[in-house]
Amino acid sequence: MALIGTLTSGVSALRTFSKGLELIGNNIANIDTTAYKSSSASYTDSFSNTLRAASAAGGDAAVQVGTGVQVSGINTNFTQGSLSSTGVITDLGVSGQGYFVVQDGNGVNYATRDGSFNLDSGGNLVNAKGYNVLDSTGTKITVANYSQAASVSISSDGTVTAFDSSGKATATQKVGLLTIPDETKLMKQGGSLYDFSATGAVVTDISTASTGGHGTIQSGTLELSNVDLTEQFSNLITTQRSFQAGSRLITVSDTVLEDVVNLKRS
Repeated sequence: MALIGTLTSGVSALRTFSKGLELIGNNIANIDTTAYKSSSASYTDSFSNTLRAASAAGGDAAVQVGTGVQVSGINTNFTQGSLSSTGVITDLGVSGQGYFVVQDGNGVNYATRDGSFNLDSGGNLVNAKGYNVLDSTGTKITVANYSQAASVSISSDGTVTAFDSSGKATATQKVGLLTIPDETKLMKQGGSLYDFSATGAVVTDISTASTGGHGTIQSGTLELSNVDLTEQFSNLITTQRSFQAGSRLITVSDTVLEDVVNLKRS
């Protein structure tokens, strides 16, 4: 029974720490992904086999044997990444709190910190997938008379202004920001998008940058990944050693079991 338990503990270590290695690998792979937020795993022991229960005061102590390890949670680090200058007016970074909200063709809304936006042929502000960026009222942003605009600017409060060839300015809408009450409930959807339906936030909560605790919008910048490469390599080493130790535990258990079988033959 003890040897079988040893094998079980070793297998749980391999299964668990392989998940840890997957997370680290994904973090390193996204070191250059705009606004990527790194993840980390936390571990806990599995249930213990009780050989003897504890008695009341003055009695026996508990005797228990653990059965291995398991992943207790996967945590995302939502700390802001550094803002990097791109020189592209429609590239937007948020300095402080707040998420952009984009809407796909089916009317589904997503939160994102990735401000890699551009203006399509119709003057709509969209992301790389063509999803519409919403303004402070939850409406898609469209630059008025875009075909006649000579240039466009976006201010720190998100105001989108178009200038014609004579320099006349026409302010249209303001890029909206959404505060997420509980970021731990954000669900990653790929493409730097999050499903925020379980967070308590709704589209009607969108408001203007620089108000209500929201950060400011920095035009011509993008938020970098917050992955700390030094930390990831350090975690990679320790997790790899833990995986190797679990593998070694299985090997030793197999050797002892082989010796037990050979006792029968001798």
